[in-house]
Amino acid sequence: MENKYDLIVVGGGALGTFHAYHAIKKGLKVALLEKDGKPQGATVRNFGQVVPSGMDSKWQLYGRESLAIYKSIQSKFDISVRQEGSIYIASNEEETQLLLELNAINLANAYPSKLLTQGECLEKYPGLRSDYVKMGLFFPEEIMVEPRLMIGRLQDYLRELGLEIFFNKTVIECNALTNWVQVHSTDNTTLSGTKVIICNGSDFKNLYPNKFAESDLIVSKLQMMQTQPQPNYKLPSSVLTGLSIRRYEAFAECPSYSAIKAKENHESLEKKWGVHILFKQAADGSIIIGDSHEYAPASRIEELGIDLNMDIDHFILQEAKKIFDLPTYRIQNRWYGLYSQCKSADIYQRTIDRNIHIVTGIGGKGMTGSAGFAKENINSIFNLQDA
Repeated sequence: MENKYDLIVVGGGALGTFHAYHAIKKGLKVALLEKDGKPQGATVRNFGQVVPSGMDSKWQLYGRESLAIYKSIQSKFDISVRQEGSIYIASNEEETQLLLELNAINLANAYPSKLLTQGECLEKYPGLRSDYVKMGLFFPEEIMVEPRLMIGRLQDYLRELGLEIFFNKTVIECNALTNWVQVHSTDNTTLSGTKVIICNGSDFKNLYPNKFAESDLIVSKLQMMQTQPQPNYKLPSSVLTGLSIRRYEAFAECPSYSAIKAKENHESLEKKWGVHILFKQAADGSIIIGDSHEYAPASRIEELGIDLNMDIDHFILQEAKKIFDLPTYRIQNRWYGLYSQCKSADIYQRTIDRNIHIVTGIGGKGMTGSAGFAKENINSIFNLQDA
């Protein structure tokens, strides 16, 4: 009986772990299975910015719920949350117009934001170039985490709440029985659960190849890098810049967005490589800079290659230096991340035999949206209500 659970979650990234968190909070007995010794995917390969401000109206609500969840957990257990806010910096009149419009939308949605003049931006952000910035829009509620620390600490916290975690368990089969689902791993471990939620990215192809083949999942490859620790330098919040304003979904809801996008040069390098420039200071004082977006169908992920494209990195650094004069741009680490997303939906969800739920393809919304989305999804799957 000790191997029977109310819920088995397959996949130990943010999306799977937050499903486990909400199930535990509802008093359910939960097991989490992760194929590696610790998560290796998109959850640990991103900036660690939790920015509901960049999301469309639907996902901003999930993101705002996520903010509350992160902060609540942080008040009980250190998962590396820092509430330092986020700022979008406009570089021209078009981007300034979009900031003005988004600020008005935020006001209507009761999501706090504050416009900053050019002078206020220059005073607050050391090294910000005066020939770049025209205006800023600051979001005080937003947070950052250290992604390579956060997920492990969150799982440590959930163990204290009763979660059972099994690392190095690659699930190879899920069998739906009358009242249970049996989950089998490569080392002959068998667990049984009333419900199974599969949150292992595009790896679900190994369990359900036909469902995977029918899906419209694509994979995005993102390149980013980390400077050496900056001497005597403090970046007071996450920084998102003009190319972010032109890319993020929240701005697509602004009245001027379509007309501004229609005038863009679609042959530019930032379009070719999906580049927008972000800055985030890590806990050790280094600055993480990125990123890029190259796409391929999930069934042909090998087209993205295993190498870092140094032309992309050079372009990112070239553009970053137009925005900030940092004490040093010496790079100590470079890496890429992969995440899956749907072409036709904001997340991929399929239910098999009533009790097996595939939830993946959350795209770049994972760190920001997973906690809030998982809360609603657990309530839906188990027909529960919030207290």
